[in-house]
Amino acid sequence: MVIRNTYELRKAVDKAVDNVQVTDIHTHLFTTDFGDLLLWGVDELVTYHYLIAETMRWVDISYDEYWAMSKQEQADLIWDTLFIKNSPYSEACRGVLTVLEKLGLDIASRDLNAFREYFKNMTVEQYIDKVLEVAGVKNLVMTNDPFEDSERKTWLGNYKGDERFKAALRIDPLLNAWDINYKRLKEWGYDVYQELTESTLKEIRRFLNDWIDRMNPVYMAASLPPAFVVPEDSARSRIVEECIIPVSRERNVPFAMMIGVKKLTNPYLRVAGDSVGKSDISTVEYLCAKYPKNKFLVTMLARENQHELCVAARKFRNLLVFGCWWFLNNPSLIEEMTRMRFELLGPSVIPQHSDARVLDQLIYKWSHSRKIIADVLFDKYSDILATGWIIKEDEIIRDVEKIFGGNFWSFLERQF
Repeated sequence: MVIRNTYELRKAVDKAVDNVQVTDIHTHLFTTDFGDLLLWGVDELVTYHYLIAETMRWVDISYDEYWAMSKQEQADLIWDTLFIKNSPYSEACRGVLTVLEKLGLDIASRDLNAFREYFKNMTVEQYIDKVLEVAGVKNLVMTNDPFEDSERKTWLGNYKGDERFKAALRIDPLLNAWDINYKRLKEWGYDVYQELTESTLKEIRRFLNDWIDRMNPVYMAASLPPAFVVPEDSARSRIVEECIIPVSRERNVPFAMMIGVKKLTNPYLRVAGDSVGKSDISTVEYLCAKYPKNKFLVTMLARENQHELCVAARKFRNLLVFGCWWFLNNPSLIEEMTRMRFELLGPSVIPQHSDARVLDQLIYKWSHSRKIIADVLFDKYSDILATGWIIKEDEIIRDVEKIFGGNFWSFLERQF
């Protein structure tokens, strides 16, 4: 169908975005093989670390007192503080309400115990199916760290998998704490030393290849600090260039860099205590230029880096920009970044990923992001419709399928 006016355009864009099945390219979710590592249910949703940090701004208790509480007691405190004693319009609070509403629960009751009842007779397998259906997610990418003992045990044991859940090999410990983690590799039978000799580098490459064989990951990934620089005289820089880069190229497993996190700015908040810092885009440009046959997926945490990152992606076709990560996952910033990316890069980006740590979060993160992305797409199509350009409904569907997953799979298959 040819779109003739903005009324038809609005309907076509909304329909395409609402109906598209998403590939969520970065989450912290797990298959049921990993047991309790897969977080789900209302208490996990309410005690997500975003809401912990918000709550601790209000309550007059110590951090130790909070961490000594049971999960249900923590949820009760957060619910009373953020949802009853204050209006829940932060994005993290609104997200909880969206999940409960999409599940058909009576939000107006404000009754956390009633919401808990919904989950009592639900198996995790049933709930996975329910959440993926409600969120419109076809498949998702996990975060899998072989340095985490509980995860490692599963991979070395009876991992069965779920075709909807794809693996990603997390390599932060290699890059950010080699002086500590080389000992772990040695324990596992790799002949490595803290000094990065040629034989040690060869063994690191063997470690990476072994885990690629075991996991079949869609990419290797690392969360990196604002001070991440390549090249430099550091273990991290050498491991990137002499281990990650060659293995990534040889195995056709892209290197995903998530740059800009300052770990444990407030250690008393534990996982909620991380912060953000501006990074140097020069490292991304250097890697893309020096290794043109390698593939790089990049997201950056600081708002101040987003324009530079878009410009870099215009110059390097082996760079795929993705998502509004972590502190950027707020409606005003998602809209701003999505507009800028579409204006600079057209549809050749992945505008969003969920970064979900609780299964339920897939529902609200994709519900909220779909609406914002649809609004931006409508404006962009309206601009070209006003010039006299003909827009067809199937072309809108084509574009939407690309940005919600198709671009990712095409990038993995391309050769540079």
